[in-house]
Amino acid sequence: MGQRFADRVDIIVKAGDGGDGIVSFHREPYVPKGGPDGGNGGRGGDVYLRVDPRLTTLADFRSGAIFAAGDGASGGSSNKTGKSGKDLVLRVPPGTLVTDRATGRLLVDLRRPGREERVAEGGRGGRGNASFATSRRRAPRRRTKGSPGERLRLRLDLKLMADVGLVGFPNVGKSTFLSRVTAARPRTADYPFTTLRPLLGVVSMDRGFSFVIADLPGLIEGASRGRGLGHRFLRHAERNRIMLFLLAPDLEVTPAEQLEVLRREALEYGLDLERTAVLVALAKADLLDEDSLREELEALPEGTVSFSSATGKGLQEFLALLAKMVVEARKGD
Repeated sequence: MGQRFADRVDIIVKAGDGGDGIVSFHREPYVPKGGPDGGNGGRGGDVYLRVDPRLTTLADFRSGAIFAAGDGASGGSSNKTGKSGKDLVLRVPPGTLVTDRATGRLLVDLRRPGREERVAEGGRGGRGNASFATSRRRAPRRRTKGSPGERLRLRLDLKLMADVGLVGFPNVGKSTFLSRVTAARPRTADYPFTTLRPLLGVVSMDRGFSFVIADLPGLIEGASRGRGLGHRFLRHAERNRIMLFLLAPDLEVTPAEQLEVLRREALEYGLDLERTAVLVALAKADLLDEDSLREELEALPEGTVSFSSATGKGLQEFLALLAKMVVEARKGD
């Protein structure tokens, strides 16, 4: 079974409560009236989110689940401060947006691997009676309870981050291409929306160089207005360094018409194609003879490349071009 893909979950995080201070008096033989020695309570644990680059989904979280840090312990006699509660660190994939559901405010945008952000602060420990002693009040019986830790309802939204975002109509051959050039094994079949979830694959080139391709589910006209699965998947195209429009010659609409629809849907959704590197490729080139292939390419933008995943023709040259574009795009990070 593959990992369940999840790109939006609602969770509750609860920081630990602070421990209570206590009332205690020093007791030992021959000292009948020892002074106050009640210790303070320990602080409650914090809740952190940490970006883990090994994760590509929010599948470790279940909507409605509560994630709680440890409570602080009560203070002890002999002025002993209670043990602090254990912090809780939740791992999330790069590209996770964290929103406070109560206010709708974006708390943090977690992109950089290794970044750690506190999202809920633990409560302070209460004061023991020893801390209330003064020259006038030598035997106070006052103490305070620990304060509660923060409790927040959070929404986690994932926007996939990859070097290359692969976008195209259903059945243009995106999944087949990805299975040929990476270790990913997407499901392929001859019907729309075979790919019902984004999928990441790593392309390994010479000398240890590699880059990540996100296979985004097929788009249809009207996707920017939420038709089909459009809105759910277009948002995953927002953070890719390169937008790869993949076209095919065996659909009901021509490759040129496919490209027009894809660009329009991307622009209407709000993707900035002017600031994103774009590459157009014609897949399934083996289905065309040389004259037909030349005609299709002439109707497409200059620089459009063609290849065949089935035969491998033009595939390595295409990958070399894509790798070069990735290197240039990464320089802007």
